[in-house]
Amino acid sequence: MLNPKSLEDVSLNIPKNYKGQLNITTSYKTLLTQDCLRFIVLLHRKFNGQRLQLLANRSSIQKQINDGSYRFQFLKETENIRSNSTWLGPVIGPGLVQRHTEITGPPVRNMIINALNSDVDTYMTDFEDSLSPTWANLMDGQINLYDAIRDKINYCNEMGKTYQLNNEIGTSPTLIMRPRGWHMVEHHLLVDNEPISASIFDFGIYFYHNCRKLIEIGKGPYFYLPKMEHHLEAKLWNDIFNVSQDYLEIPRGTIRATVLIETLPAAFQMEEILFQLRQHSSGLNCGRWDYIFSTIKKLIELKEYSLPIRDEITMETSFMDAYVTLLIDTCHRRGVHAMGGMAAQIPIKDDPVKNQQVMAKVIKDKQRELNKGHDGSWIAHPALASICNKVFHSMGLRNQIYIDSLVSNDGLNDIEARLLPKPEVSCKPVSNDQIQATIKVILLYMGSWLKGNGCVPINNLMEDAATAEVSRCQLYQWLKNGIINRSSGTLITLKQLTHLIEIETDSLSKQYELNVKSNTSIFQVVGNLLLKDLSSTNVNDFLTVLLYEDLLKHEGSLIELSAQHFPSKL
Repeated sequence: MLNPKSLEDVSLNIPKNYKGQLNITTSYKTLLTQDCLRFIVLLHRKFNGQRLQLLANRSSIQKQINDGSYRFQFLKETENIRSNSTWLGPVIGPGLVQRHTEITGPPVRNMIINALNSDVDTYMTDFEDSLSPTWANLMDGQINLYDAIRDKINYCNEMGKTYQLNNEIGTSPTLIMRPRGWHMVEHHLLVDNEPISASIFDFGIYFYHNCRKLIEIGKGPYFYLPKMEHHLEAKLWNDIFNVSQDYLEIPRGTIRATVLIETLPAAFQMEEILFQLRQHSSGLNCGRWDYIFSTIKKLIELKEYSLPIRDEITMETSFMDAYVTLLIDTCHRRGVHAMGGMAAQIPIKDDPVKNQQVMAKVIKDKQRELNKGHDGSWIAHPALASICNKVFHSMGLRNQIYIDSLVSNDGLNDIEARLLPKPEVSCKPVSNDQIQATIKVILLYMGSWLKGNGCVPINNLMEDAATAEVSRCQLYQWLKNGIINRSSGTLITLKQLTHLIEIETDSLSKQYELNVKSNTSIFQVVGNLLLKDLSSTNVNDFLTVLLYEDLLKHEGSLIELSAQHFPSKL
């Protein structure tokens, strides 16, 4: 067994006003044992240097994109990986053969129960885009999963409504956990006077406490990996998996991981990403909203790539269709799942006609995914399970992995050329109403995130960080690249956006209570943050990074505790 360093120079900064669902001492005794802390501290000390180097590589590539010297293409140095037809992914993990319908959501106690009671195949519990990473949310989320995996989860809300599992966890939908991405840090745990990697923090606590129990119930420790931009970032995860399995003395290859292809650079490295994770891979997923966000962000300095308003970017748009086609072909040639994207729609209970129209769109979208060759798809609400099931059950198979690819080598060359947006997809003039609607979505999401809610129903869609990111980057792109305001016939300017943000901020502030201490609303805070972002020379890489410091402020003052304060083991 590896011998980790001691817990010297390790401390936790805990909010004084922590009000988790369970007693704080119980939470600490269950999760933050010294043994668990030694494990995640070992991972951080061993791998954080590589993480920082890879993030620096992202910045270097972005500079090349901005000055026009970077060429998006399949990597020449890894052509041998792509041309070698002999390597495949591993045997499909227990509980992952059929993934027709995957439901996703944050690890909130009642939502976990509802998801595990749904008629779906798998449940992706999310510590990333749909979770605001307050200390309470993170700890409660880990406790909730710990309890669910041991069939000890139940819940009673303030109205007296009770929630409990209908079946034992071993026969419930297979659990898949998504940690935060490489770009995030966790300020509540300091190692050697620096915040720990949020990816390692989320993964480490969950894996350390639950991997053996998940194997015992006939499943396994399964993960979704977000926001990667280079195949070496996948290699870093693979190295962490190997060290983690060795540390806890379980066989290498027990872990399975599905990678979300949700960045433009990753689209050109799909096979390399699978290759790096080939002992642990369970496929790729089309993270459509983050992919659109990444495409806008990566190309934001290049006016010819100004994309239209997000509602006009469909999966039939040329660059999106190429991305989907390549993902499915890549996965199936390597024997792993190719998962479809999110249906973010939620039922409209007070308007049956409109609800029927919305559900018809969901059916059409899922049918398109099935016809393209996807093995399953995502939903955000249990009410969509029957729709997704009906579509994907019609394939008559548990998956489509072994159906021969219809893409020739010439076809792959064409796809490579189509992965970038074409000029005909460029942005047309936008109206004041469209700009204001975009601003409203961003402000509503930012305000909810700072209040601890990362999954927000807005305009009958379940908005998370990915969809809010698209709106934020589009505002910046319209401003940067001189898009016309159709209502005024003039270029969109910072002065115009400032005026519209102030109008929307005032409108939203009147609908919500003021903060008693500061006499300001949360929307005034986020309105100022949005203006600061739009005024900057370069757009911030991530909305969650932009907001994180303010989120910590909203938690209140912190108590610093040495790691030695926590129990040595359960």
